[in-house]
Amino acid sequence: MSTEKKDGILLESGTNEIEIMKFQLNGEFYGINVAKVKEILMAQKVKSMPHSHPAVEGFFKPRGSLITVINLSQYLYGETHEQRERDLFIITAFNHMQIAFRVDTIEGISRISWKAIQKPDRTLGSADASVATGIAQCEGQLVTILDFEKIVAEIAPETTIQMSEIEEMGDRPLSASPVVLAEDSILLQNMITEALQRAGYTDLTKFNNGQEAWDYLSGIANDKDLYDKVSIIITDIEMPMMDGHRLTKLIKTDKNLKNIPVVIFSSLIDEQMRAKGKELGADEQLSKPEIGHLVNVMDSLISKYEEDKKYDFKKH
Repeated sequence: MSTEKKDGILLESGTNEIEIMKFQLNGEFYGINVAKVKEILMAQKVKSMPHSHPAVEGFFKPRGSLITVINLSQYLYGETHEQRERDLFIITAFNHMQIAFRVDTIEGISRISWKAIQKPDRTLGSADASVATGIAQCEGQLVTILDFEKIVAEIAPETTIQMSEIEEMGDRPLSASPVVLAEDSILLQNMITEALQRAGYTDLTKFNNGQEAWDYLSGIANDKDLYDKVSIIITDIEMPMMDGHRLTKLIKTDKNLKNIPVVIFSSLIDEQMRAKGKELGADEQLSKPEIGHLVNVMDSLISKYEEDKKYDFKKH
């Protein structure tokens, strides 16, 4: 398995590990996946945007590119503390967007296993309302890993999955091909499910992380009717317990599961991530929120898969 370096940290595909950048806000520790971070800048002067979301400070223009600035303190706590000269902007890159988030300080980077990240207990809030991907312990500190996709989707709904892409496809035939979906964000899981059902896919089995999906798949891997139970697997990358890269690796190295098409559907898809996914055997990799593209790819992969099943059946 090839490896590569980023900021002095060794990265390897399919190891089920994540690099967390820790930062402070209002005295609390939060985290973001390093894969989402483009750069860190000292806070700069921001031009306000009238009629915008209360958490949107405005925009600034480093090196000729307009970047929206979100005040995390305002979003999380509903209040904006006095801005200080030493505030920092975390410039993120996901879903084909660059967005800056104002934070107090950066505390460093920790490399941990996804198994060490747990979903918040339901007593801390409903799954739909939670803005936490999970809670991790890094160097003795409890760190809340924020769901930046959900934050942006709530502030700017037009940046996330759009049902209009499915409606533009017109009437489609119903499909009984069984689909397995691994997606930890309840918001996105519900949106993807609704979109696929509108597109005609009626048999969906959903899991909240890669570990749950793997437990299911490995449990049916030796069944004689395996290929009637799974026609395609759709997986996110960022998930607690087991990420999508690890799930893909396990599927594609299993003698019974390896022929089932796997589509990685993630906001993190870029050249580096695409190379990793290809190395692990993913059949396709698509960036959220391209739900119409996902449906077209599913149509193609399932059609080919079912033709291959018929051929294998005739051979035997």
